Amino acid sequence: MKKIIIKNGTVVNASETYKADVLIEDEKISKIGADLKCDDAEIIDASGKYVMPGGIDVHTHMNIDVGIGRAVDDFYTGTVAAACGGTTTIVDHMGFGPKGCDVFHQLKYYHTIADNKAVIDYSFHGVLQHVDEDVLKGLEVLAKEEGLQSTKLYLTYNYKIEDDNIVRVLKKMKELNAVSAFHAENHYVIEYLKKKFIEEGKTSAHYHPISRPPEAEAEAVNRIIHLSVIAGNAPVYIVHTSAGKSVDEIVNARALGHKNIFSETCPQYLVLTDKEYDREDGLKFVMSPPLRKKEDSERLWKAIAQGHIQVIATDHCPFNYETDKVKGKDNFTKCPNGAGGVEERYPLMFSEGVMKGRITINKFVETLCYNPALIYGLYPEKGAIIPNADADITIIDPNKKSVITKSNMHGACDYTAYEGMELLCSVATVISRGKIVFKDNKFLGSKGDGKFIKRKTLDNYTDFNNHFKLGDYIDIDCN
Repeated sequence: MKKIIIKNGTVVNASETYKADVLIEDEKISKIGADLKCDDAEIIDASGKYVMPGGIDVHTHMNIDVGIGRAVDDFYTGTVAAACGGTTTIVDHMGFGPKGCDVFHQLKYYHTIADNKAVIDYSFHGVLQHVDEDVLKGLEVLAKEEGLQSTKLYLTYNYKIEDDNIVRVLKKMKELNAVSAFHAENHYVIEYLKKKFIEEGKTSAHYHPISRPPEAEAEAVNRIIHLSVIAGNAPVYIVHTSAGKSVDEIVNARALGHKNIFSETCPQYLVLTDKEYDREDGLKFVMSPPLRKKEDSERLWKAIAQGHIQVIATDHCPFNYETDKVKGKDNFTKCPNGAGGVEERYPLMFSEGVMKGRITINKFVETLCYNPALIYGLYPEKGAIIPNADADITIIDPNKKSVITKSNMHGACDYTAYEGMELLCSVATVISRGKIVFKDNKFLGSKGDGKFIKRKTLDNYTDFNNHFKLGDYIDIDCN
């Protein structure tokens, strides 16, 4: 593989920013310094640009079958979109398999649909549909042999896990120094409200967020935190945090000393609101949890800045509007839940977060690159521009504006939820393990170049915060 020198750029990591050149050799970052030279190296001039770690999206749903629809991005189109948006690694949440299947069933299936198709590196989270002794033993094999140091549990949907079994799983995952990820919503409240609205003839997209109120999420977050304590302060990770009230629960728990509580949010909850549901095409925005109020978005931004939310992922799960989303035109509960975002995330969050002064540039790298790598066993190969790390690099131009529109997206979906949004930056160049995969608005990667990554557990998750770059956990002004 050819050598590359990125010259004259500003290197940004989670804790430092400095001017330097970066030399790439044999898929790795080999040297960082001033005025680097190397025979036969391709030169990328990054003058006036930021040289940052490639994005890591630890919440995608490529090719997932949700029963009433299948996500239109597979592991080829979805990773092409990711690469063109500055993301160089994904960790995909696998969908449910047949009822009663073991924990290996979906792993085997997902390897058949991802291997030799992804254009960037990828891994999977485990998924649980029931809990018994065989499942608990299987979690150990997944973590120690298959490289899946994380498993997802749902508190809603058909395969929701009840509290007693959550505790069993948490105890086992703590023993393995592994991470339990949770979809946190109160199943019974949501089912009651959905049924009530449909019986009352309240069937439009307007009622989707009302059927999944923020209290239903916050209650579930609170419950997970307490179950974690019962399980010996086992580490838990709350996916797609959307509500300010959920942040309250996390802040309070950490103030009480429960430091193994981690959370992510997603761009849609930071830049969109529930007003979208009153649009004629409001079904485009049906996702779970739903979009919230402006004050929720503001609270989430503040929580990111202060360290209460550690990760910005996407929950990328796109369905075509014309063929899939419209299934909910007479009944919002028939609309497949989800939207895209894997291509939009990196530049959108840089524009809305860094360029608009909501977060620092280092916090941007921390939440989109470093923290995801550290929490989910990808660091130090991923998540930082340091010697011997994989040469996964995204170069952002803060002096060139761009616009998000379907016509310049690279995924398979027939719309983007962020149509027409002007960005105060653009993605200039993306490098995945030393290969340029995006430059001058063109995808240059190849199908199958992505490698499956077996992720590592930390030595001791009870000492997780010794490894983890966290802010001061002070109470947030709720006003």
